[in-house]
Amino acid sequence: MKAALLTQYDKKGTKLEIRDIPIPVPADDEVLVQVMAAAVNPLDNMIIRSEVKLIVPYKMPLVMGNELAGVVVKVGKKAIHFKPGDRVYGRLPLKKIGAFAEYAAIQESALAPIPDYLSYEEAATVPLTALTAMQAFEMMHAQAGESIFISGGTGSLGAMAIPIARSLGLHVYTNGSKENEKRVYELGAEKFIDYKKENYVDVLSNVDHVLDTLGDRELPNEFKVLKPGGNLVSLRGLPNGRFAKRSGMSWGKRILFQVAGRKYDKMAAAKNQTYDFLFVHENGKQLEKVNDLFDKEHPLHTSIDTVYSLDQINQALDKVKQGKSRGKTIIKMEKA
Repeated sequence: MKAALLTQYDKKGTKLEIRDIPIPVPADDEVLVQVMAAAVNPLDNMIIRSEVKLIVPYKMPLVMGNELAGVVVKVGKKAIHFKPGDRVYGRLPLKKIGAFAEYAAIQESALAPIPDYLSYEEAATVPLTALTAMQAFEMMHAQAGESIFISGGTGSLGAMAIPIARSLGLHVYTNGSKENEKRVYELGAEKFIDYKKENYVDVLSNVDHVLDTLGDRELPNEFKVLKPGGNLVSLRGLPNGRFAKRSGMSWGKRILFQVAGRKYDKMAAAKNQTYDFLFVHENGKQLEKVNDLFDKEHPLHTSIDTVYSLDQINQALDKVKQGKSRGKTIIKMEKA
Protein backbone atom coordinates (compact mmCIF):
# COMPACT_ATOMS: atom_id res chain seq x y z
CA MET A 1 0.00 0.00 0.00
CA LYS A 2 1.00 3.64 -0.41
CA ALA A 3 1.64 5.66 2.73
CA ALA A 4 3.06 9.07 3.65
CA LEU A 5 5.97 8.70 6.07
CA LEU A 6 7.94 11.06 8.28
CA THR A 7 11.57 9.92 8.43
CA GLN A 8 12.96 12.55 10.82
CA TYR A 9 11.84 15.48 12.93
CA ASP A 10 12.71 18.93 11.60
CA LYS A 11 11.97 22.15 13.50
CA LYS A 12 11.72 24.02 10.19
CA GLY A 13 9.38 21.42 8.70
CA THR A 14 10.19 18.70 6.20
CA LYS A 15 8.53 16.79 3.40
CA LEU A 16 6.80 13.47 3.92
CA GLU A 17 7.87 10.57 1.72
CA ILE A 18 5.36 8.49 -0.25
CA ARG A 19 6.43 4.86 0.01
CA ASP A 20 5.05 1.41 -0.68
CA ILE A 21 4.85 -0.51 2.59
CA PRO A 22 3.07 -3.72 3.65
CA ILE A 23 -0.62 -3.56 4.53
CA PRO A 24 -0.76 -3.79 8.35
CA VAL A 25 -2.14 -6.88 10.07
CA PRO A 26 -4.72 -6.00 12.74
CA ALA A 27 -4.05 -7.12 16.31
CA ASP A 28 -6.75 -8.99 18.20
CA ASP A 29 -8.47 -5.79 19.38
CA GLU A 30 -8.01 -3.92 16.09
CA VAL A 31 -9.82 -3.64 12.78
CA LEU A 32 -8.22 -3.12 9.39
CA VAL A 33 -9.72 -0.06 7.71
CA GLN A 34 -9.45 0.86 4.06
CA VAL A 35 -8.92 4.59 4.33
CA MET A 36 -11.28 6.54 2.07
CA ALA A 37 -10.45 10.04 3.33
CA ALA A 38 -8.16 11.63 5.92
CA ALA A 39 -8.02 15.16 7.27
CA VAL A 40 -4.87 17.26 7.49
CA ASN A 41 -4.52 19.30 10.68
CA PRO A 42 -2.13 21.79 12.32
CA LEU A 43 -1.25 18.89 14.64
CA ASP A 44 0.39 17.09 11.72
CA ASN A 45 2.78 19.98 11.15
CA MET A 46 3.41 20.19 14.91
CA ILE A 47 4.44 16.52 14.93
CA ILE A 48 6.80 17.08 12.00
CA ARG A 49 8.44 19.98 13.87
CA SER A 50 8.84 17.76 17.00
CA GLU A 51 6.58 20.09 19.01
CA VAL A 52 4.68 17.23 20.67
CA LYS A 53 7.70 14.97 21.16
CA LEU A 54 7.56 15.30 24.95
CA ILE A 55 3.90 14.30 24.97
CA VAL A 56 4.10 11.47 22.41
CA PRO A 57 7.63 10.35 21.40
CA TYR A 58 7.13 8.70 18.00
CA LYS A 59 9.61 6.30 16.42
CA MET A 60 10.73 6.82 12.84
CA PRO A 61 9.80 6.15 10.12
CA LEU A 62 6.27 7.16 11.08
CA VAL A 63 3.12 6.84 8.97
CA MET A 64 1.49 10.23 9.51
CA GLY A 65 -2.14 11.33 9.86
CA ASN A 66 -4.43 11.65 12.88
CA GLU A 67 -8.06 11.35 11.71
CA LEU A 68 -9.78 9.36 9.00
CA ALA A 69 -12.94 7.88 7.57
CA GLY A 70 -13.07 4.54 5.84
CA VAL A 71 -14.55 1.07 5.59
CA VAL A 72 -13.72 -1.98 7.70
CA VAL A 73 -12.20 -4.80 5.63
CA LYS A 74 -10.99 -7.17 8.36
CA VAL A 75 -11.45 -7.58 12.12
CA GLY A 76 -9.19 -8.98 14.83
CA LYS A 77 -10.13 -12.03 16.91
CA LYS A 78 -11.41 -9.97 19.85
CA ALA A 79 -12.92 -7.10 17.85
CA ILE A 80 -16.68 -7.43 18.30
CA HIS A 81 -18.16 -4.00 17.56
CA PHE A 82 -17.58 -3.82 13.81
CA LYS A 83 -17.75 -6.12 10.81
CA PRO A 84 -16.36 -5.93 7.26
CA GLY A 85 -18.28 -3.34 5.24
CA ASP A 86 -18.99 -1.00 8.16
CA ARG A 87 -18.29 2.68 7.54
CA VAL A 88 -16.23 4.05 10.43
CA TYR A 89 -14.38 7.19 11.44
CA GLY A 90 -12.15 8.26 14.27
CA ARG A 91 -9.20 10.07 15.77
CA LEU A 92 -6.40 7.50 15.69
CA PRO A 93 -4.80 6.37 18.98
CA LEU A 94 -2.12 8.82 20.11
CA LYS A 95 0.58 6.15 20.18
CA LYS A 96 -0.33 4.68 16.79
CA ILE A 97 -1.36 7.22 14.19
CA GLY A 98 -1.29 6.51 10.44
CA ALA A 99 -4.24 8.00 8.58
CA PHE A 100 -2.18 9.06 5.54
CA ALA A 101 -2.17 5.57 4.05
CA GLU A 102 -4.41 3.35 1.98
CA TYR A 103 -5.03 1.05 4.97
CA ALA A 104 -4.72 1.40 8.75
CA ALA A 105 -4.99 -1.11 11.60
CA ILE A 106 -6.85 0.68 14.38
CA GLN A 107 -7.94 -0.24 17.91
CA GLU A 108 -11.70 -0.61 17.54
CA SER A 109 -12.36 1.43 20.69
CA ALA A 110 -11.09 4.50 18.80
CA LEU A 111 -13.75 4.22 16.10
CA ALA A 112 -17.44 5.01 15.69
CA PRO A 113 -19.97 4.39 12.90
CA ILE A 114 -20.23 7.18 10.33
CA PRO A 115 -23.71 8.80 10.26
CA ASP A 116 -25.51 7.78 7.07
CA TYR A 117 -25.90 11.35 5.85
CA LEU A 118 -22.13 12.05 5.80
CA SER A 119 -19.81 11.20 2.91
CA TYR A 120 -16.34 9.85 3.70
CA GLU A 121 -14.82 13.26 2.97
CA GLU A 122 -17.31 15.00 5.27
CA ALA A 123 -16.86 12.39 7.99
CA ALA A 124 -13.07 12.83 7.98
CA THR A 125 -13.54 16.45 9.11
CA VAL A 126 -15.31 15.48 12.32
CA PRO A 127 -13.29 13.38 14.82
CA LEU A 128 -10.56 15.74 16.06
CA THR A 129 -12.75 18.80 16.47
CA ALA A 130 -15.75 16.89 17.85
CA LEU A 131 -13.63 15.01 20.38
CA THR A 132 -11.83 18.21 21.34
CA ALA A 133 -15.17 19.81 22.18
CA MET A 134 -16.51 16.78 24.04
CA GLN A 135 -13.33 16.29 26.08
CA ALA A 136 -13.06 20.00 26.89
CA PHE A 137 -16.66 20.21 28.11
CA GLU A 138 -16.19 17.03 30.14
CA MET A 139 -13.02 18.44 31.73
CA MET A 140 -14.91 21.62 32.62
CA HIS A 141 -17.80 19.63 34.12
CA ALA A 142 -19.99 21.95 32.03
CA GLN A 143 -23.69 21.85 32.94
CA ALA A 144 -26.82 22.96 31.08
CA GLY A 145 -27.58 26.61 31.78
CA GLU A 146 -23.94 27.63 32.22
CA SER A 147 -22.04 29.95 29.90
CA ILE A 148 -18.94 29.37 27.81
CA PHE A 149 -16.67 31.70 25.83
CA ILE A 150 -14.99 30.00 22.86
CA SER A 151 -12.15 32.30 21.85
CA GLY A 152 -11.70 32.67 18.09
CA GLY A 153 -14.62 30.34 17.50
CA THR A 154 -15.09 31.02 13.78
CA GLY A 155 -12.79 28.22 12.55
CA SER A 156 -13.28 24.49 12.15
CA LEU A 157 -13.22 23.90 15.91
CA GLY A 158 -15.93 26.48 16.54
CA ALA A 159 -18.06 25.00 13.78
CA MET A 160 -18.16 21.79 15.80
CA ALA A 161 -17.86 23.09 19.38
CA ILE A 162 -20.64 25.70 19.16
CA PRO A 163 -23.47 23.33 18.12
CA ILE A 164 -22.24 20.65 20.54
CA ALA A 165 -22.22 23.22 23.36
CA ARG A 166 -25.75 24.34 22.44
CA SER A 167 -26.99 20.75 22.31
CA LEU A 168 -25.66 20.35 25.87
CA GLY A 169 -27.65 23.40 26.99
CA LEU A 170 -24.76 25.87 27.30
CA HIS A 171 -24.96 29.59 26.52
CA VAL A 172 -22.25 30.17 23.90
CA TYR A 173 -20.27 33.36 23.29
CA THR A 174 -17.46 33.77 20.77
CA ASN A 175 -15.47 36.34 18.82
CA GLY A 176 -14.00 36.67 15.35
CA SER A 177 -14.22 38.60 12.11
CA LYS A 178 -17.47 40.21 10.95
CA GLU A 179 -17.89 38.05 7.84
CA ASN A 180 -18.42 35.00 10.08
CA GLU A 181 -21.11 36.54 12.29
CA LYS A 182 -24.17 35.16 10.50
CA ARG A 183 -22.72 31.64 10.25
CA VAL A 184 -21.75 31.62 13.94
CA TYR A 185 -25.26 32.65 15.00
CA GLU A 186 -26.70 29.91 12.76
CA LEU A 187 -24.46 27.40 14.56
CA GLY A 188 -26.05 28.42 17.87
CA ALA A 189 -23.94 31.18 19.44
CA GLU A 190 -25.92 33.66 21.55
CA LYS A 191 -23.35 36.45 21.42
CA PHE A 192 -20.81 37.27 18.70
CA ILE A 193 -18.11 39.88 19.24
CA ASP A 194 -16.48 41.48 16.21
CA TYR A 195 -12.86 41.67 17.36
CA LYS A 196 -12.15 44.67 15.11
CA LYS A 197 -14.84 46.73 16.83
CA GLU A 198 -14.89 45.42 20.39
CA ASN A 199 -12.59 43.67 22.82
CA TYR A 200 -14.34 40.73 24.44
CA VAL A 201 -12.82 41.79 27.78
CA ASP A 202 -15.03 44.89 27.67
CA VAL A 203 -18.15 42.89 26.78
CA LEU A 204 -17.99 39.69 28.84
CA SER A 205 -17.66 38.99 32.56
CA ASN A 206 -18.27 36.13 34.99
CA VAL A 207 -18.36 33.47 32.28
CA ASP A 208 -18.53 29.96 33.72
CA HIS A 209 -16.07 28.38 31.28
CA VAL A 210 -13.53 29.42 28.63
CA LEU A 211 -12.27 27.27 25.74
CA ASP A 212 -9.00 28.87 24.61
CA THR A 213 -7.89 28.47 20.99
CA LEU A 214 -5.56 31.50 20.85
CA GLY A 215 -2.87 30.69 23.40
CA ASP A 216 -0.37 32.73 25.36
CA ARG A 217 -1.17 36.25 24.17
CA GLU A 218 -4.86 35.98 25.10
CA LEU A 219 -4.83 33.81 28.21
CA PRO A 220 -4.53 36.76 30.66
CA ASN A 221 -7.64 38.37 29.13
CA GLU A 222 -9.51 35.07 29.08
CA PHE A 223 -8.92 34.65 32.81
CA LYS A 224 -10.31 38.18 33.30
CA VAL A 225 -13.70 37.29 31.79
CA LEU A 226 -13.85 33.96 33.65
CA LYS A 227 -15.78 33.97 36.92
CA PRO A 228 -14.08 33.15 40.24
CA GLY A 229 -13.92 29.38 40.49
CA GLY A 230 -14.43 29.01 36.72
CA ASN A 231 -12.69 26.60 34.37
CA LEU A 232 -10.38 27.40 31.45
CA VAL A 233 -9.31 24.69 29.03
CA SER A 234 -6.58 25.61 26.54
CA LEU A 235 -5.68 24.03 23.22
CA ARG A 236 -2.80 26.41 22.57
CA GLY A 237 -1.20 27.18 25.93
CA LEU A 238 1.48 25.05 27.56
CA PRO A 239 0.91 21.70 29.28
CA ASN A 240 1.03 21.91 33.07
CA GLY A 241 1.39 19.53 36.00
CA ARG A 242 -2.33 18.69 36.00
CA PHE A 243 -2.04 17.59 32.36
CA ALA A 244 1.01 15.43 33.04
CA LYS A 245 -0.66 13.74 36.03
CA ARG A 246 -3.90 13.16 34.12
CA SER A 247 -1.89 11.63 31.25
CA GLY A 248 -0.07 9.24 33.58
CA MET A 249 3.37 10.62 32.71
CA SER A 250 6.60 9.90 34.57
CA TRP A 251 7.62 11.98 37.59
CA GLY A 252 10.30 13.63 35.48
CA LYS A 253 7.79 14.85 32.90
CA ARG A 254 5.34 15.87 35.63
CA ILE A 255 7.96 18.16 37.13
CA LEU A 256 8.94 19.49 33.70
CA PHE A 257 5.38 20.35 32.73
CA GLN A 258 4.63 21.71 36.20
CA VAL A 259 7.40 24.25 35.63
CA ALA A 260 6.32 24.94 32.03
CA GLY A 261 2.70 25.68 32.96
CA ARG A 262 3.40 27.47 36.25
CA LYS A 263 2.53 30.96 35.02
CA TYR A 264 -0.91 29.82 33.86
CA ASP A 265 -1.53 28.01 37.13
CA LYS A 266 -0.67 31.24 38.97
CA MET A 267 -3.12 33.22 36.82
CA ALA A 268 -5.84 30.69 37.64
CA ALA A 269 -5.04 30.57 41.36
CA ALA A 270 -5.62 34.32 41.73
CA LYS A 271 -9.41 33.79 41.54
CA ASN A 272 -9.57 30.10 42.48
CA GLN A 273 -9.96 29.18 38.80
CA THR A 274 -8.60 26.07 37.09
CA TYR A 275 -6.32 25.86 34.06
CA ASP A 276 -6.11 22.67 31.98
CA PHE A 277 -4.27 21.90 28.76
CA LEU A 278 -6.02 19.53 26.36
CA PHE A 279 -4.30 17.20 23.91
CA VAL A 280 -7.23 15.37 22.40
CA HIS A 281 -7.16 11.58 22.56
CA GLU A 282 -9.05 8.83 20.76
CA ASN A 283 -12.49 7.85 22.08
CA GLY A 284 -15.00 5.99 19.94
CA LYS A 285 -17.73 6.12 22.59
CA GLN A 286 -17.55 9.92 22.73
CA LEU A 287 -17.83 10.06 18.95
CA GLU A 288 -20.95 7.91 19.19
CA LYS A 289 -22.36 10.43 21.67
CA VAL A 290 -21.72 13.14 19.09
CA ASN A 291 -23.62 11.03 16.56
CA ASP A 292 -26.54 10.87 19.00
CA LEU A 293 -26.62 14.67 19.38
CA PHE A 294 -27.32 15.15 15.66
CA ASP A 295 -29.40 13.53 12.95
CA LYS A 296 -30.27 14.02 9.28
CA GLU A 297 -32.78 16.77 10.13
CA HIS A 298 -30.28 18.47 12.47
CA PRO A 299 -26.95 17.32 11.02
CA LEU A 300 -23.35 17.81 11.99
CA HIS A 301 -22.03 20.87 10.17
CA THR A 302 -18.95 20.01 8.15
CA SER A 303 -16.77 22.31 6.09
CA ILE A 304 -14.20 21.26 3.48
CA ASP A 305 -11.69 23.71 2.05
CA THR A 306 -9.59 21.72 -0.44
CA VAL A 307 -9.35 18.05 -1.42
CA TYR A 308 -5.97 16.57 -2.38
CA SER A 309 -4.71 13.11 -3.35
CA LEU A 310 -2.22 11.20 -1.18
CA ASP A 311 0.53 12.08 -3.66
CA GLN A 312 -0.20 15.74 -2.91
CA ILE A 313 0.21 15.36 0.86
CA ASN A 314 3.01 17.94 1.12
CA GLN A 315 0.92 20.53 -0.73
CA ALA A 316 -1.90 19.83 1.73
CA LEU A 317 0.43 20.23 4.72
CA ASP A 318 1.67 23.55 3.30
CA LYS A 319 -1.93 24.69 2.84
CA VAL A 320 -2.70 24.00 6.51
CA LYS A 321 0.59 25.59 7.62
CA GLN A 322 -0.47 28.88 6.00
CA GLY A 323 -3.48 28.99 8.34
CA LYS A 324 -5.88 30.44 5.78
CA SER A 325 -8.17 27.45 5.27
CA ARG A 326 -11.94 27.89 5.49
CA GLY A 327 -12.75 24.40 6.63
CA LYS A 328 -10.77 21.18 6.66
CA THR A 329 -8.11 20.15 4.16
CA ILE A 330 -8.81 16.58 3.03
CA ILE A 331 -6.79 13.76 1.51
CA LYS A 332 -9.02 11.57 -0.66
CA MET A 333 -7.67 8.10 -1.35
CA GLU A 334 -7.92 6.48 -4.74
CA LYS A 335 -10.13 3.41 -4.63
CA ALA A 336 -8.12 0.22 -4.71
